[in-house]
Amino acid sequence: MAQKLTLPNGETVTPDDVFLYNDYPYRVEFPGEEAVSEDAETEFWLSPLYWGGGEMDIPFREREALVEQWGDGSEGTLTDEEWEQWLGEARADERFDDEELDALRGELPVSGGGVGVVARIRRALGL
Repeated sequence: MAQKLTLPNGETVTPDDVFLYNDYPYRVEFPGEEAVSEDAETEFWLSPLYWGGGEMDIPFREREALVEQWGDGSEGTLTDEEWEQWLGEARADERFDDEELDALRGELPVSGGGVGVVARIRRALGL
């Protein structure tokens, strides 16, 4: 069974999908092969697109905890145009530096960006 998570907004995402959670792009990661549905009690974590793979990952023991934390700034998947807009707004936000935003542009499905190919290769190689 493919690994997937049903977000609180009803969208279903896989580890290859990027979505907006708390005003930042994330991917879902799973420790095993289980799928996570609305009623699942399966552990997963959200990995920030740029800072992921370490201490910045957010672990969840169950989907209900994500539902409780889903709020303003959590929109789920975005269109290419919406990601472009997010990047433009982030350039004016002092919390982000150019290096981080340039790296995000390479991962997000935007003009001149990627579709997460680099991240998928890193994950496959365990990097």
